[in-house]
Amino acid sequence: MRSFSNKLEDLNTCNDLIVKHGAALQRALSDLESVHDSTELPTKIKAITERATLFRITSNAMINACNDYLELAQTQTKKWQRTLVSERDQRIRLEETLELLAKQHNSLERACRSDRGPDSLGTQDRPAGEFSDEDDPEFFDAVEETPADKFTVSLPRTSALKSHRRQGSEHSCNSIGGEARINDEYSSDEDKMPERDEASVISIKGNLDKREEDSTLISGQGLALSKRRATIPERPNHSLNLWSIMKNCIGKELSKIPMPVNFNEPLSMLQRFVEDLEYADILDRAGECKTTAEELAHIAAYTTSMYAATSYRTSKPFNPLLGETYECDRTSDLGWRAFTEQVSHHPPAAAMHAEGKQWELWTDITISSKFRGKYLQIFPQGVTHLRFKNSGSHYTWRKVPLTVHNIIVGKLWVDNAGDCEIVNHTTKEVCRMTFKAYSYFSRDIPRKVTGVVTDIHGTAKYVLSGTWDKKMECAQVLNITIDKSSKDKPVYQTGPSKLLWTRRPLPPGLEKVYYFGELTMTLNEMEDGVAPTDSRRRPDQRLMEQGEWDEANREKLRLEEKQRASRRKREEEAKQHADEGKVYEVYRPKWFKREMDAFSKTMSYKFTNEYWLRKRNQEWTRCANIF
Repeated sequence: MRSFSNKLEDLNTCNDLIVKHGAALQRALSDLESVHDSTELPTKIKAITERATLFRITSNAMINACNDYLELAQTQTKKWQRTLVSERDQRIRLEETLELLAKQHNSLERACRSDRGPDSLGTQDRPAGEFSDEDDPEFFDAVEETPADKFTVSLPRTSALKSHRRQGSEHSCNSIGGEARINDEYSSDEDKMPERDEASVISIKGNLDKREEDSTLISGQGLALSKRRATIPERPNHSLNLWSIMKNCIGKELSKIPMPVNFNEPLSMLQRFVEDLEYADILDRAGECKTTAEELAHIAAYTTSMYAATSYRTSKPFNPLLGETYECDRTSDLGWRAFTEQVSHHPPAAAMHAEGKQWELWTDITISSKFRGKYLQIFPQGVTHLRFKNSGSHYTWRKVPLTVHNIIVGKLWVDNAGDCEIVNHTTKEVCRMTFKAYSYFSRDIPRKVTGVVTDIHGTAKYVLSGTWDKKMECAQVLNITIDKSSKDKPVYQTGPSKLLWTRRPLPPGLEKVYYFGELTMTLNEMEDGVAPTDSRRRPDQRLMEQGEWDEANREKLRLEEKQRASRRKREEEAKQHADEGKVYEVYRPKWFKREMDAFSKTMSYKFTNEYWLRKRNQEWTRCANIF
C-alpha cells in the first residue's frame, strides 16, 4: 500500500505540472496572436518553443508514471490472488480438521460409555441425540434456526386516498392536456425520495397451497390457445452502421431524426399496453375472493405481473401514429378482450379499455422520460381504473417509474423502482407496494417487491412479498405488536404464505424471436375484420417482423413524413380559422371521448363501446387513412 501511495503522489505531481505548463503554453500562444511588431516574433516563438518543450517533458513523465503504476498494480494483483487462494486452502483444511476432531470426540464418548458397562446407562435411559454403538454418525453444516421469515414493508400514508387523488390529477391532466410534466414525487433526484412509515413482518414458513398441484392454475399454463401461431420469423443478424445514422442527423431537428428499426421490436406501443393483460386470470380469481381485502391482494399481484417481461425485454416498440388502433379479442380462449387507440400525438398519449367476465379495466397513459447520462428514466403518467361487476369495487393505481441502465456502454438492463398505492374507492381499503431499487450493496434479493393491505381504519390485513420478475405471495396478518426498541414500529405476525402469481417458464431460444412469450407471439398475427387503422396493418412493422429491415426503414420514414404533413395541414387550418374568427375543431379520438373522471376529478378518456358494434357491421367510414 505504501508503494501505491508513492505512485499516486507521483501521478498527482505530474498532473499539477501538466496543468501548470499547459496554462503557460496557452498564455504564450495568446501573446503571439496579439503581436503587431514583427521584431518581437523571434522572442515570442522562442518562448513558445520553451513552453512546449516543458509540456512535452512533463507529459512523458506522466506517461512513465502511469506505466509504473500499471505495472505495480498488475504485480500486486497477482500477489493478492495467490493470497486469496492460500486463504481458501487454509479454510478448507481447517474445516476438514474440525470435522475430524468432531468424529474423534464422538468416538471417545462412545468408548467411554462402553467402558462403563451395558448396565450403567440403559438404552431407554439414554438422552435423546446420543449415538448408539451401531450408529453411523453423519455430520452436516450448522444451520441457523429461523422458524420464520423477516422483512420490512412500507405502510400506506394516513391520507392515502386523498394523496392518490391528487397525484392522479396531476398525471391525468398532463396525459391528455397540454405539455407533459413529470410528477414531483418522481422528478426529483434519487436522494429526495419521500419518507416512509415502515413495519416489520414475521412470517411463518410454509404455504397454504400445494405448489405442485396449483402451479398450472397460478402460472396460467394449460390455457387453450387454439388456432394461434406459436412463433414468428427469427430476428436477422443485421449490423448497425452508427456513422450512417449520424450522417443523416446533421442539420436536422431532434424530433425529425429517423431512427432505424434496428432498435425496435415488431410490436407497437399499443400492443405492449395490451401485453399487460398476460396474467389477467389473476383478476378472474380476484373476483371469486370472499373478502375485498383478499381481492385487493390479488390485484396487487396482478399489478406486479405487468413488469415481468421488462426483466428480459429491452427493445423499443414502434411509436403509434395518431389515430392508430389495436384490438385483441381473446374472449373465446382467455376470457377477455381489449382495445387501444393513440388519442394524442403531442404529447403522445394512448387510451385502453379491457373487459373480462367479472371485471372492466381502462386507463389513458402518456410516457415522459429523462436522460441522466448513464441511464434513462421513463415515467408512465396516468391512472389505471379497475371495476368488478359483481362486488362493485372500484380500484385505481399508477405505474411506477422504469429505469433503463447502460444506455451508452454495456448491456442494457431494466429496473422498476418506486411506490404504488392501490385504492379501493368503495371500501376505502389501501394496498401500498414498494418496488425496491437494485443496489449492489443491498442485502435484499434483486427486484424485490413488498406490500401491505390495510382497511379503512389502517389495520393491516395482508402482507405481500416477492419479486416483480418471478412471483408474488401473500400472508394473512394474525397478530400486531409494537416494537418499543424501534421507535414503536409495528410488527406483523402472519400465517403461512399463499402463492398468488408466478411467471410462466420461458422456452429456449427466445433471443432469436425478440424474447417474445406465448401471448406476445400472437399480438401481431393478422386477423380478418380488424379496423384499417389496426397496428397489424402497419407496413413498416410487418416488414420488420418478416426480416426485411431495409424496406421497413423506408416505410417507417414514409409514414413519419405523412404524419408530419397531416399535422402541418391541421396547424394551417387552425391558423386560417383563427384569422377568419372561426372556431377550429381540434382532433378528436374516434373511439374514446373525453370526460370528467369522478374518482380522480380530472379529465380522462372513456371508451364509447362503439368499436365492437362497428366491427360487427364492418363500418369503418370514420377511420382515417394513416398507413
